Amino acid sequence: MDGFLFGAAYYDEYMPTPDRLGTDIEMMKAIGVTTVRIAESTWSTLEPQPGVFDFSHVDRVIEAMTAAGIRVIVGTPTYAVPTWLVASHPEVLAQTPAGPGRYGARQIMDIINPAYRFHAERVIRALISRTAEHPGVIGFQVDNETKYYDSVSADVQRAFVKHLRDRFDDDLGALNAAFGLDYWSNRINAWEDFPDVTGTVNGSLAAAFDSFRRDLVTEFLSWQVGIVRQYARPDQFITQNFDFDWAPGWSYGVQPSVDHFKAARVVDVAGVDIYHPTESSLTGKEIAFGGDIMRSVKDGANYLVLETQAQGQMGWLPYPGQLRLQAYSHVASGADGVMYWHWHSIHNSFETYWKGLLSQDLEPNPTYEEAGVFGREIAEHGDRVAHLRIRNRAAIMISNESLTALRWFTIEHGFVEGAYGSSIGYNDVFRWIHDALFDLNIGCDIVPPDASVELLSRYDLLVTPALYVASQSTLDSLRDYVAQGGCLVSTFRSFVADEDVTVWADRAPHSLRDVMGMGYSQFTRPEGGGTLALRGVLAEAAGALDAEMRRPRAFLELLRPEGAEVLATYDHPAWRDYAAVTRHRFGRGTAVHVGTFTSPEVIRAVLRLAAEDAGIIEWPTGLAGRLSVRRGVNRAGHDVTYLLNYHPEAVTLGSPVAGADVLGGTRIEVGQEIVVGPWDLTIVES
Repeated sequence: MDGFLFGAAYYDEYMPTPDRLGTDIEMMKAIGVTTVRIAESTWSTLEPQPGVFDFSHVDRVIEAMTAAGIRVIVGTPTYAVPTWLVASHPEVLAQTPAGPGRYGARQIMDIINPAYRFHAERVIRALISRTAEHPGVIGFQVDNETKYYDSVSADVQRAFVKHLRDRFDDDLGALNAAFGLDYWSNRINAWEDFPDVTGTVNGSLAAAFDSFRRDLVTEFLSWQVGIVRQYARPDQFITQNFDFDWAPGWSYGVQPSVDHFKAARVVDVAGVDIYHPTESSLTGKEIAFGGDIMRSVKDGANYLVLETQAQGQMGWLPYPGQLRLQAYSHVASGADGVMYWHWHSIHNSFETYWKGLLSQDLEPNPTYEEAGVFGREIAEHGDRVAHLRIRNRAAIMISNESLTALRWFTIEHGFVEGAYGSSIGYNDVFRWIHDALFDLNIGCDIVPPDASVELLSRYDLLVTPALYVASQSTLDSLRDYVAQGGCLVSTFRSFVADEDVTVWADRAPHSLRDVMGMGYSQFTRPEGGGTLALRGVLAEAAGALDAEMRRPRAFLELLRPEGAEVLATYDHPAWRDYAAVTRHRFGRGTAVHVGTFTSPEVIRAVLRLAAEDAGIIEWPTGLAGRLSVRRGVNRAGHDVTYLLNYHPEAVTLGSPVAGADVLGGTRIEVGQEIVVGPWDLTIVES
């Protein structure tokens, strides 16, 4: 990017009055907007009847924005289908386990359906051929928040069977053996008898189906990119707006329906939407994990925040200072752009109260004004504080396959999700680890389970949260990583099953007992009370913790040390003879295993101890929980340190770095007392 992209999604089609465009552009220019994103939601307006196109809104917005010096990203409109398409071809709607699809919502289609693909290609070609040569158009977004929409339609299942026939070389015996289909007479003895997978009770078959459908998303995006590239100029980029799991009502963890590492390969620049609580619930953690994933899927390249909230939904109206702090938090994670969804609040329909920069009165307001503070600052200082190259010394290994498996074999119950009530899930464990590293000011990258030893060797600390599914090649890479000097921290429910979700048939952890210095064969839940008894260096690292902080929250692996140092045991009448946390030296490295879901205080102590072993503690430990530190290198090769305060009280500290206070315009020395105000930040360029 030759400049920072700051702006919003803009929908001329939604405006209650037709004469707003000039006023909106004046208001955008006043707050430093450089870029708008258009068209991705408006297929029915662009093509009101089959093959009849109306690009009047697109044309007028591009012309007016370009004349004002505002650049445009054009989105393909394929994630919300028009009524005429469903009326003519009802089969474009995805059939899900809940039954046949019904028109109304967005993202309800079968993305491989031939009729859908035919009509989608026609509108893509018409739109891109019309806009690609316009000098104001700098890039294209293919589709939006693409997933497989839980489609179990007949064509998806036929394609899955073809995939399996190819994978197993038409050998049904191999398929039955790999998935354990003899159980409950699920064995398939003829391809013609292949059952509808919607009703399967076999977690291995279901996981293979989900993996296949994730690959359909990658193929679908690649297909769209291929069409767009036929028209795009060499100086125009192609992106996609990825999103995350939406567990508690905001961006929460790994997306179950997309393999971001695979899908990101087909676009030039990774794009993402990141939504999070604000007001008293703003922590910066969702911004950090979202940025860490998006930066990592393109091997450290900068990414675009194509959507984030301005006013957002109820209860997300930012306190004074928060909108600016949030924007800089994205920049500190490696974002090359921050764009709001959306410019204006709409006046009807489903997202009436998911509010944009402007409220329904379309007048200036404090949120709009604060966006202008950031917009003007990033225009002035962008080359110093943005476009950061970030290389961390810690990494987390994430796994779509483990996420799927732990929905079939939930952590606390061992049965399919929902069958026996709620249970902590994969993303709860991932966030437990990531949030602890964030609190400790340990920056981290994200790596896939097929990461090479060469990639892993970049990191001094590697964490594998609930890596339930781990192929032998992954386990071999982890062994080599530790042997060569890395510090590995694994958690409960790791290294349990192979890539077909078949549990390894030896004492856990499979093939890593000598690396971990322990083994186990039994596990249970924390019933009957009890706490963790912390020992030695872990007790010292944790300090004084009350009984509630030492209480296991979910799942107990009953670890038997086989040479490992015991860092914690279970203070429980039945399980006191077992270890809960162990540490073992192997080769030139260290392996730590956490056998239970602990409080945030305990896991922070474990990870701090591991980080000290790995030699990667960079910041004074007294900052942990008080001030968040993020760091990168700008285009001039200078270190840039962000000190971010997500609290309602000012933080006074001795500066951990020396350099120029970019926003304050002064010089800061190491140890100099500085004050970071509530919901504020200091940026130091060294």
